[in-house]
Amino acid sequence: MITVLKRLKAREWLLVCISLVFIVAQVWLDLKLPDYMSEITRLTQTPGSEMIDIWRSGGMMLLCALGSLVSAIIVGFFAARIAASFSRDLRSDMFAKVDSFSTAEIGKFSTASLITRSTNDITQVQMLITMGLQLVIKAPIMAVWAVTKIAGKGLEWTAATGVVLLAMMVMIAVVMVFVFPKFRKMQILTDNINRVTRENLTGLRVVRAYNAESYQEEKFEKANAELTATQLYTSRAMAIMLPVISTMMSGLSLAIYWIGAILIDKAGVTEKLTLFSNMVVFSSYAMQVIMSFMLIVMVFIMLPRASVAAKRINEVLDTELSIKYGTVTQGKPGLMGEVEFRHVGFKYPGAADYVLHDVSFTAKKGETIAFIGSTGSGKSTLINLMPRFYDVTEGEILIDGVNIKDYSEETLHSKIGYVPQKAVMFKGTVGSNVNFGDNASQNQLDDIKRAISIAQGTDFVEQMDGQYDGEIAQGGTNVSGGQKQRLAIARAICRKPEIYIFDDSFSALDYKTDRILRTALKQETAGVTSFIVAQRIGTIMDADQIIVLDEGKVVGKGTHQELLKTCEVYREIALSQLSEEELAS
Repeated sequence: MITVLKRLKAREWLLVCISLVFIVAQVWLDLKLPDYMSEITRLTQTPGSEMIDIWRSGGMMLLCALGSLVSAIIVGFFAARIAASFSRDLRSDMFAKVDSFSTAEIGKFSTASLITRSTNDITQVQMLITMGLQLVIKAPIMAVWAVTKIAGKGLEWTAATGVVLLAMMVMIAVVMVFVFPKFRKMQILTDNINRVTRENLTGLRVVRAYNAESYQEEKFEKANAELTATQLYTSRAMAIMLPVISTMMSGLSLAIYWIGAILIDKAGVTEKLTLFSNMVVFSSYAMQVIMSFMLIVMVFIMLPRASVAAKRINEVLDTELSIKYGTVTQGKPGLMGEVEFRHVGFKYPGAADYVLHDVSFTAKKGETIAFIGSTGSGKSTLINLMPRFYDVTEGEILIDGVNIKDYSEETLHSKIGYVPQKAVMFKGTVGSNVNFGDNASQNQLDDIKRAISIAQGTDFVEQMDGQYDGEIAQGGTNVSGGQKQRLAIARAICRKPEIYIFDDSFSALDYKTDRILRTALKQETAGVTSFIVAQRIGTIMDADQIIVLDEGKVVGKGTHQELLKTCEVYREIALSQLSEEELAS
């Protein structure tokens, strides 16, 4: 928790200091009330007292109460402002950190957990700051100040107050021992229910297609029941505390008056008024002490969950990035668009076996390199190493003659136009989805239209309401899979990169559209190096170089005709899709 609070800025600490002044003023005013109450008690019991004096003391009590109220409002305002600005900055830091994560870090935490940490966990910390500033600082000051006020006013009353405080501390300690672990579990269960909900919403079509609604409901009910049971456990434990504390406060008041009645009964006539006045004052101050501890208990109710939340936030913010970028901003002269793999080997973090073994090849500027192989042969993994979604385990990858690890992040990614296996659409318009990224401000409507035309998307885009300003729903749910793929390809074209990476990006297109698109792409983007992962032989037949992968190893390299003669794996794949006559033609 302290680590998180170190992120408070100088302006926020200034507001904390100003709040501290008003908290001290509020405590001082609250503790002045019993003094005036004692004065009124003495005046009413003293013969010949003037009514004006009683009114004066009563007026001062009212002013103190109003002053305390104003101070409390000011402190509450500052606390809310500090907590809100702090949580805003913390969310920004969390988003920026997660945005810098590689695929390995995302996999380590899981998407559902990162969503919970960025929302629910930060809210828990925000609530603690809002309440803590008002309670954590106020309670100790009030407790210590009140104790100094009642010191020496009665040993018996002090002993009764001490017994009640000791009982409260024991109760708090016992509750915290049993409840604290449940708060940690509660955050994990919140992650789980977010995961189940997200899975169900993302895969809603599959759930309905397989009549799996009942199964998904049972899965959600299980996650929901676990979270509810844990919340009820902690809520019941905390619910016990407040009534018990209230009972202790009432018992303490009764004890003070009972002890006071005995002492007054045994005292002489001259001492009775002093004892009665002390009893009234002691009772008020004792309640202030108990109230201070009650405020601390309220903080203890929030502290365990907020501490767990803060630890989870720190885990994200303190995560060391597995991929660190260099400072190089340009490649070697004369090698623009050239990509070289040198003895590249790769295994996923935590895995025992390598996915890729000793992969080497060179792609010259303007060449089209295609990858093909059976499912799980490492095709997508291989091309995902170029934009550094993962880092190579062995060997090195050079772009424009420079190791990709030496490039700055912006330089490396600006060289690449990437189209993933699953086309991703963002909520917005057709134009905003195509004209996407750091070069968006440089592209005009003509550039967007050209990119969409090359991607064979003009027909369906111009039939949409608004055409290039047509609405795209979150996730692209209002367009088909083939339309999403064409828009994703148009996005890469609009970027005007040195290198294209198509990760099985033509799979949702029919053969005719696939052929026309690739022909247009080759004509319009001459001189740009392209990497294509595909399952269809027809998609890659015209590639300058085809690399055949089998269990992570390169088992063939060459043109279509060369591989038909020299690579048995390629020939098997080709014959499974096309006849001998089609291959020959």
